[in-house]
Amino acid sequence: MTIDKIRRDYKLASLNKKDADLSPFKQFAKWIEEAIKANLIDASAMSISTSENNKPSSRMVLLKGYDESGFSFYTNYESKKGKEISANPNVALLFYWAELERQIRIEGRIEKLSEKESEEYFKSRPLDARIGAWASQQSKVISNRAYLAAKAAEFATKFALNPPKPKNWGGYKVIPNLFEFWQGRDSRLHDRIQYSKNNSTWDIDRLAP
Repeated sequence: MTIDKIRRDYKLASLNKKDADLSPFKQFAKWIEEAIKANLIDASAMSISTSENNKPSSRMVLLKGYDESGFSFYTNYESKKGKEISANPNVALLFYWAELERQIRIEGRIEKLSEKESEEYFKSRPLDARIGAWASQQSKVISNRAYLAAKAAEFATKFALNPPKPKNWGGYKVIPNLFEFWQGRDSRLHDRIQYSKNNSTWDIDRLAP
């Protein structure tokens, strides 16, 4: 089979405007909880798209918290995405759950979490992950994997069981102004429900697939 012949119909569910929650945050909570209950691999994984000088860039990260103020994740502030966020705070998130035939698009502005929030989360991470935050100069060119292993061993010896949070590591929160909930349907007539921010309320519309 050639790649242009790969296709399937989507028949698991539907999403009607009248059934969508008035709050996009509550609709998001419903869908991600269903993804977690379905035991999907990396149900909390999301793509984050950033840009600098009109050059978009995307990668997968893990959602680490959400509420009606936004969606949080953690990373190295000096990474490629960190530098692009500093240049342009407008970002997009994408969740995709193939097994449920669903995706969620989120657009908004991003800001750093407080140092206290980043400290608290860093302390909750496994020891190896805390050491790894020191060992990896994220997005920098390195000679080989042995270099990483050596740096990890160096910081494990230096900090033992209590590595502090690196100053260049911490959290971000995406504050949404647009959501789109996509439910696959047969004949490519997919359901797309969009929430767009209108001052303090959300307008809800159905989009053509």
